[in-house]
Amino acid sequence: MSGVPSHSAGLTLHLGEHLPRLERRLGAWEAAGFAARLWGKDPTLWGLDPQATEIADRLGWLQLPETARRLAPEWSTFAAEIRAEGFHQVVLLGMGGSSLAPEVFQRTFGHTAGSPELIVLDSTHPEAVRAVERRLDLPRTLFLVASKSGTTVEPLALFRYFWHRACQEGRRFAAITDPGTPLEQMAAEHGFRRVLLAPSDVGGRYSALSDFGLAPAALIGLDLSKLIASSRAMAEACRPDVPAAQNPGLVLGAALGELARAGRDKLTFFTSPSLESIPDWIEQLVAESSGKDGRGIVPVAAEPEGFPEAYGPDRVFVWLGLEREAEPSLVEALARAGQPVLRLRLAGLEQLGGEFFRWEFATAAACAVLGVHPFNQPDVQLAKELARRAMQKGGVADSPEVLAADDIQRLRPALRELLEPASPPRYLALQAYLAPSRETTQTLNRIRGLLRDRLRVATTAGYGPRFLHSTGQLHKGGPDTGLFLQLVDEPAEDLEVPGSNYTFGQLLRAQADGDAAALRRRGRPLVRVNVGPDAAAGLRRLIELLAADPRR
Repeated sequence: MSGVPSHSAGLTLHLGEHLPRLERRLGAWEAAGFAARLWGKDPTLWGLDPQATEIADRLGWLQLPETARRLAPEWSTFAAEIRAEGFHQVVLLGMGGSSLAPEVFQRTFGHTAGSPELIVLDSTHPEAVRAVERRLDLPRTLFLVASKSGTTVEPLALFRYFWHRACQEGRRFAAITDPGTPLEQMAAEHGFRRVLLAPSDVGGRYSALSDFGLAPAALIGLDLSKLIASSRAMAEACRPDVPAAQNPGLVLGAALGELARAGRDKLTFFTSPSLESIPDWIEQLVAESSGKDGRGIVPVAAEPEGFPEAYGPDRVFVWLGLEREAEPSLVEALARAGQPVLRLRLAGLEQLGGEFFRWEFATAAACAVLGVHPFNQPDVQLAKELARRAMQKGGVADSPEVLAADDIQRLRPALRELLEPASPPRYLALQAYLAPSRETTQTLNRIRGLLRDRLRVATTAGYGPRFLHSTGQLHKGGPDTGLFLQLVDEPAEDLEVPGSNYTFGQLLRAQADGDAAALRRRGRPLVRVNVGPDAAAGLRRLIELLAADPRR
């Protein structure tokens, strides 16, 4: 491979005609001392002013493998305390970077005997809140409120609800936040049993190896020493003195960035069952970091498998699995068909710590290829502001109309107009402001498979408001190739947020309205559908309509 190893820390590259682009990029980075400049926190790598302090203030994740080794005893002591007091469950109230890495740990490893199960609640749909509450043995549940800013609306609303349900006992609450935030102050006022303060120079989506990721991992009984050791080994492999063509973070980052520049910007994941949760974490990291200024990489996670001919020329594929696990035959078929394929194999699950670091390093590098700032999210604030206005005024003036799923006469032409331009490099994003469930996810995937096979477009799906803290930035600030189908429902029974003048249902609908208005202001094509009080029935009606091919 002319200076680029065919195997880099478990990564095997099949790039075909795109290989020369990768070689040129790595050669240029070697000549320019790119790795040394990244470790030196040089803002000019991303086209910013040399004095831009916001870059240095967001690169603390580079030191997290070493910081984690020092803090591990504190996290382990906290975990031992929780086990000794007989807590059976830990409910993490957080969004985005505050919740995704802990969810990966729980779904990948489970919890060890004697340690509590971790339940991540990152939905404000009243049915989702009620479903989690039904699972709990409240007197033996620890609530972990996680927010970097300490002002994130969703975890604070969820805290108010469960503070009331838990009889306002501070010993049953803990927090993870940055120093000096309103959440730190609130935790002190309410007598939380513990407040973990994370490094303030680490952005949320880069915080997997900080208190936000590893403290919950300790609570469920994971061996932190192995995770941290793998992260330290990967950080060492990415050091400045490692040639660019042998640096696993730079090789991956250069491949992602150059493929995106070549029009292969739909980063499509296949995984073995043991690693199926990882793409959700990578999705936020890549989408929110790269999706701005009209550029970006579109992660495609959990899309149903199709035939090779169903995938367009805008794709790049990543296979994630353990060394002992067989990859699906589709991966090899795609490589034979000329699609770029990256195979990433882990020797064991404990290497997840290293993969967190590799993907963070690679994402920062890929953003340098694209010429975008990897550590901000300028388009997220617009949706938040519009949602706030919707809460105050009962709606947003320029929020697009919501059509009923059974209003065929109006919905059919709206869908026809939305899907008319649907061909690569377009992609379809399903935005489901619905209660997350296995059944709903399966139905959304039926829609994805149906439209992908017919139109050859990449498809994504996310639950609101969760995706607002993940792909929401990409939807508004990334490439203008998205087609958006927003789904809302009518919860049968709402829930009050104690100490406020609103309900969870009102908060969720305001966020849907604000997001829709923000997409409209950015000129993004959007259709909104109300699936009604019976979401399953409404989704079935939508599938019937789509199956009839509304483009005709």
